[in-house]
Amino acid sequence: MLFHSSSAVVASTVAAAAPATEPPRPEQEPSSELRALIEAHKTKYVVFGKAIHEMGGSSRDYDRASRAEEKALLAICAYPAVREGDRWAKARYLLEIEARGELDLPEHMQALLRSTMWKG
Repeated sequence: MLFHSSSAVVASTVAAAAPATEPPRPEQEPSSELRALIEAHKTKYVVFGKAIHEMGGSSRDYDRASRAEEKALLAICAYPAVREGDRWAKARYLLEIEARGELDLPEHMQALLRSTMWKG
């Protein structure tokens, strides 16, 4: 009996992980607002990376790029992902950031937790 129930769990997990053959529904797509926040962060991250690697750059340029990148990342953390597509896109992107070890400030966690609170 236990063997059959675990087989059913595996089968249902595999079926859930299989790619859909039908196009995603609108609620499964991230909103344009979240996409814009993610693109803004990607841009700021590139600028910050360049500021780190430029030998002739001033510390003021580095600090400015660092603050801009951090502000863009906090905006994603704080974004209230209500729709399914937004939740998935936000989680996937932030997991990528976390895998690089860059989602490490208390402000990140605070913004993430606040973004999940109902504002009725």
